[in-house]
Amino acid sequence: MTVGLLRRALAGLAAGTVTSVVRGVLDGQAPGGQARWVRTNHRGEPISLLEGPAVAAGLLAGGLVGAPSTRGAVALTVATASGASFGLVDDLGEDTASRRKGLRGHLGALAHGELTTGGLKVLGIGAGALVTAAVATPTHRADGTRRSAVGWLADVAASGALVASSANLLNLLDLRPGRALKAATLVAAPLSLAPGDGAGAATSVLGVVGAAMDQDLAEADMLGDGGANALGATLGTAVVLSAPRPVRLAVLAVVVGLTVASEKVSFTHVIERTPVLREIDAWGRRPVDPPVDRSA
Repeated sequence: MTVGLLRRALAGLAAGTVTSVVRGVLDGQAPGGQARWVRTNHRGEPISLLEGPAVAAGLLAGGLVGAPSTRGAVALTVATASGASFGLVDDLGEDTASRRKGLRGHLGALAHGELTTGGLKVLGIGAGALVTAAVATPTHRADGTRRSAVGWLADVAASGALVASSANLLNLLDLRPGRALKAATLVAAPLSLAPGDGAGAATSVLGVVGAAMDQDLAEADMLGDGGANALGATLGTAVVLSAPRPVRLAVLAVVVGLTVASEKVSFTHVIERTPVLREIDAWGRRPVDPPVDRSA
């Protein structure tokens, strides 16, 4: 086994192990008490948000173990930490009475001078994504010549947008048990096998998915903003670290397109109307309870 493959394997193992251990610790002693982390899911049943910080901790550990360079390790740490931190701010400090929903709603509030927790999350993750991109984007070409400042800044802007929009998109998918984790797996699996500095991060994603999936599908836990934003930011950074510019721009176009579409179209409705997506989405999940016939 080569050093690179061993590093990836250890990254996945570290990520999964830390996720499980941290989740167990939080189950016994949640900050602020268990009730602070309980929300109501799509069935109207209680569900815990503690999966989120556990997944974030696993991603941070896996990113450090799996990154083959200091540059990659720092970029992944900034992306994951900012996604988790500002996501948790929105999870725990959300004003449930506010009518501001979605990215457009929070940006609209910012335009009118109103800072919601969602708006703070947008600003915080956006800033973290730009720092991530600046760290991850080399200032010199492979042949050792220095890149132009304009070219470097353009790459930083595009890569920062990719990291931030990936964090947001994965959060949009965290509306049904297992959905966001399955989507993350579909992206991370090929990345984990590809060359590039992001392969270890992708393997870390697979590790946390393996540790979190059972409880997520059982509807005992959910990622919440903290976990989903961290997971999406990590995936976006893995793409930035591994992929050439044309691929990064293509991925950015897809992610932004899906994000814009989400403001008009329900992902859940699209999935339910598409047989293949519906089957994948429902795999491992409790069936929806049939309506009760009260006429009998």
